[in-house]
Amino acid sequence: MSLAGQLQLVAAKETRRVIGLMSGTSVDGIDAALVEISGGGPSARVRLLAFENVPFSTDLRERILALCSPETGTVDKVCAMNAELGELFAQAAMRVAERAGLGIAAVDLIGSHGQTVWHIPPASGVPGATLQIGEPAVIAERTGVLTVADFRVRDMAAGGMGAPLVPYADIVLFGHPARARAVQNLGGIGNVTVLPAAPTMETVYAFDTGPANMVIDAVVEIVTRGRQTYDRDGVLAGQGRVHADLLRELMAHPFIAQPPPKATGREEFGAHFTRRVLSRARDLQLDGADLVATATAFTAESIAENYRRFVLPRHPIDEVIVGGGGSYNPTLVRMIRERVGGIPVMTCEDLGVNSDAKEAIAFALLANDAALGLPTNVPGATGARRPVVMGKFLPGR
Repeated sequence: MSLAGQLQLVAAKETRRVIGLMSGTSVDGIDAALVEISGGGPSARVRLLAFENVPFSTDLRERILALCSPETGTVDKVCAMNAELGELFAQAAMRVAERAGLGIAAVDLIGSHGQTVWHIPPASGVPGATLQIGEPAVIAERTGVLTVADFRVRDMAAGGMGAPLVPYADIVLFGHPARARAVQNLGGIGNVTVLPAAPTMETVYAFDTGPANMVIDAVVEIVTRGRQTYDRDGVLAGQGRVHADLLRELMAHPFIAQPPPKATGREEFGAHFTRRVLSRARDLQLDGADLVATATAFTAESIAENYRRFVLPRHPIDEVIVGGGGSYNPTLVRMIRERVGGIPVMTCEDLGVNSDAKEAIAFALLANDAALGLPTNVPGATGARRPVVMGKFLPGR
């Protein structure tokens, strides 16, 4: 069947089974969510059927992270990893279909974000650029399922930052008729979606707030000499004391005060930033727990400062909803709660949404609506000139 025929077949269904695939800036593995979606647009109804996390091996993670550095990310390695990750994303899709007891043949559509290795936001009239790898042609060929991928580039072609893209899903999952909500993702990078009461595509806005787990994870891996790759249950941060002077230095990073729309990643808060933090920690003679506590406070304070500067002057927020891996860190959540001025803070799970699966669900929604021909970028989040249909289609078998 032709690509046009496959799209017509999928779009004609009242309910579609869609797999969303995602690997974030933490580079810890592939999240795969199989959802059932009825309808499309902000009024779509979503039901999670199965979720699967496929962790990366230590060797693979190190090889991917090497691609995220201009010094080590050579073009031949990027090319080879693109194909290798395509195979792994395809396997993740088949695994989550099996977990649901359906099999891949029962899936109508796959939406794959891939793995970002470099992102350049537009600046001073110069168009931005972005690169996600995890070859979607391999996913479509191995699974036989119509696949949508490479979502960010169309938004950037329309003058946007190409990020964040999850706000569209936040409208569907968390919009409330009477309460204004800030949906704060705590992945590698922190980003907030601001949902006014009865949100619409025109009233919602979103932006990156700075690092969430990225700096914390990097510091933990170093101070534990590789025994831990993240601060499980926030134990290390809970044992340490925040160093006020170092925190002030970290908060002086220009991205924190930069007005939206804005997006960031390893280009700003990756290995080179961590090296500077470690150097200052040695100068200040901080022990490991104090350094982790300060890095955790940096995430919390950067979130609160962004709210103070760019959200609360526009309207009050009734609730903060945290999600992503950092929402399982009680020390980080406590620090956020202490800094947001008495606004109630809850988790995605409190509202019945699997926090681990949320971003994968988002890309299932983006794929679903791309198949319906609906625009899914939120110009108030990305800064694009207009709403656009995002994603490139690869026909299944």
